[in-house]
Amino acid sequence: MKFQHPVAIGSGSWGTALAVFLANKCPQVHLVGRDEKAADAINEAHRNARYLPKIALPSNLIATADPSIVSQADLVLFVVPTSATRATATMLAEFGISRNAVLLSCAKGIERETGKRMSQIIGEKFPENPIAVLSGPNHAEEIAQGLPAAATIGCSDEEVGEALQDVFANERFRSYTNHDIAGIELGGAIKNVFAIASGVAMGLKLGDNAISALVTRALAEMTRLGTDLGGQTETFAGLSGLGDLIATCFSVHSRNHKVGLALGHGKTLEEAVSTLGMVAEGVPNTRSIYEAARRVGSRTPILDVVYAMLYENVPPAEALDRLFRSTPRKEVE
Repeated sequence: MKFQHPVAIGSGSWGTALAVFLANKCPQVHLVGRDEKAADAINEAHRNARYLPKIALPSNLIATADPSIVSQADLVLFVVPTSATRATATMLAEFGISRNAVLLSCAKGIERETGKRMSQIIGEKFPENPIAVLSGPNHAEEIAQGLPAAATIGCSDEEVGEALQDVFANERFRSYTNHDIAGIELGGAIKNVFAIASGVAMGLKLGDNAISALVTRALAEMTRLGTDLGGQTETFAGLSGLGDLIATCFSVHSRNHKVGLALGHGKTLEEAVSTLGMVAEGVPNTRSIYEAARRVGSRTPILDVVYAMLYENVPPAEALDRLFRSTPRKEVE
């Protein structure tokens, strides 16, 4: 199986970076956005001036605002905010996507109303298509520059997984396959919450020891909650779990870390989000993951304090202090 015409839905930084990567492997790639003028500007300048202004786009990468292009695709990437995945899948179902086209979810989060993962939502609309997920410690800015990186591809169909592994691989990018789609998606979603906590701790100048302890316990919490929600324990020690957690909690590229940093510096949530100009998935997903954790009765002390900061108006310093004043426990339970 070789992909000839991938289509990336979502012309933000991550969608653009993935389209650039695929354009170096496939004859033609389409990048679908919502704004026709923005698409024309991308095609004229061969740059996405808003999201990745320093990256020259290959000539075989074509931007468009016409979603019907998916009818020609053999690989469709869903790279829209998680809150828009259901509406996007519903819209694309109208355009006759081939039943053989592989649908690849590249967003990280779960749906608040249902607790469903993105691959499950896409699968509802396209029950006959092969569906896969891509996740890992992958910041768009670095992927677009061709800096070394690795990712995990989750797919229940071994042939499809290997085909995706082949197309998402070059001398600077390494892909691994894993059948645990649930674990991969949950790791990618849950880590966003902890990146906010890490940013807050840094903004409050709590020190390296505190931040290291926080992130270490975040991994334990991610694994506990992730397995309660259906993932496999070993997946959370991999690229979509520990790897993504490290990148998101410490990278200057991390939107969720930036939100936490701003909160730690005394900004309101609205101020912190507005300065980004992009979606920080950890903010809405803190609510959806918190509610999912309550449904399964999982113990989530770090998630709880982030939720308190974002949605119960608890001051960041007070919220994080709750963690250190909580009842002592065994490290391994």
